[in-house]
Amino acid sequence: MASPLHRFIASSLLAFLYLPLDDRPPNWAPCTWGLVVCPPREVYRGPEGADLFRLRAWLLATPGEGVVASLDALAYGGLLQSRHLPLPPEDALARLAPLLSWRVRYGGEVLLFGVVPRWDATRRERNLGVLRSLGSWTGLKGIYLEAVWDDALRNSPAPKEAEALPYPARPGADEAGQVLLLRALRPGLRVAAVYGEGLEAGRVTPYEGVPLARTLSGLLQSAKAEAVPLEADPDLVLYLYGGGDPRRALLDLMRLMARHPVALADLSRVNRGEARLMAYLLDLGLYGRLAAYASWGTPANNLGSALAQGGLFLRDSEGRLLRLAEAYLQYWWGEVGRPLVRARFPEPLGEEARSVRGAFWEVELEGRRLLLEEVGFPWRRSFEAEFSYRLLPAEGRGVDLAP
Repeated sequence: MASPLHRFIASSLLAFLYLPLDDRPPNWAPCTWGLVVCPPREVYRGPEGADLFRLRAWLLATPGEGVVASLDALAYGGLLQSRHLPLPPEDALARLAPLLSWRVRYGGEVLLFGVVPRWDATRRERNLGVLRSLGSWTGLKGIYLEAVWDDALRNSPAPKEAEALPYPARPGADEAGQVLLLRALRPGLRVAAVYGEGLEAGRVTPYEGVPLARTLSGLLQSAKAEAVPLEADPDLVLYLYGGGDPRRALLDLMRLMARHPVALADLSRVNRGEARLMAYLLDLGLYGRLAAYASWGTPANNLGSALAQGGLFLRDSEGRLLRLAEAYLQYWWGEVGRPLVRARFPEPLGEEARSVRGAFWEVELEGRRLLLEEVGFPWRRSFEAEFSYRLLPAEGRGVDLAP
């Protein structure tokens, strides 16, 4: 549920439009935040991909101050479809033309991201050709274009292919929409990055293929954020936890949180957070005081989510707490929910898998109790889950929250 401030923003005459990569939770989540206007949920059809006719029609009929859009959603129907859909490159480019039409018709800013395909995509060369052809768009007024590469294993060609494109590129994918929304709605955020124990700027992180410092600088560029030293009184501190001693990380966080808003990106493991650190944060009541938290994906995913949510909800305490509730549920899913479902239920998942909700224990965030009511599987697989939940104030009145 969005805060009153963000409901007002999204209902104003000219709001930002957002066309996510697909409707998996990390991509669709901003549509639930009250910051942007999104296509109807039924336009995005899970693993089947977006209904491209309806998606283009909605875009051309909807004015806005600007639009953040996934090229792969408009050209192919989503990330999954982009890897294998047999489509000539000229047809893919034609499907992107409505973005230029929207720019001419409404005059708003257009921020776009395309995915450099991973190693197992059968249509890699087609997708790369389309991304190269879009270099001519970079000279157009009001257009910002970037590429992100998806799941680069060791010796993956994706980083070099991305570097050869005539516009900015960085690792990541599922957080890209959130980061461009930060660029659109709060450009110029002053960010100080702090490397925790277990991390070094030169470390090459899993699925990225480049040093961590380069991933971070690429994310800041995407967000149009400014890197500043800690002594310069930043708007936000981005703390990178790499799996060292969680007690030392806790001391770092307490020291930083006494003076700054702190967003915590847990990079200790892929798709899972560090249980000991989370336990300390909850036991000491510190988790609910964070500006943001992310542990659900790859290092770039987590860095981008923590940065974007920390910046977008910096002055909205209710919105910040709701994002922390969602981030904790994603942490719980990686640590508890997903392993249980995979051990007990075959895929595609049915209704019986929802019983995993019984393994959730309530936690407290800033005097509010987080109660998980339902777990859903929009793609009928265990990798991702959607949550319906309630955030209960001390007096017992609840706020319903659902995707």
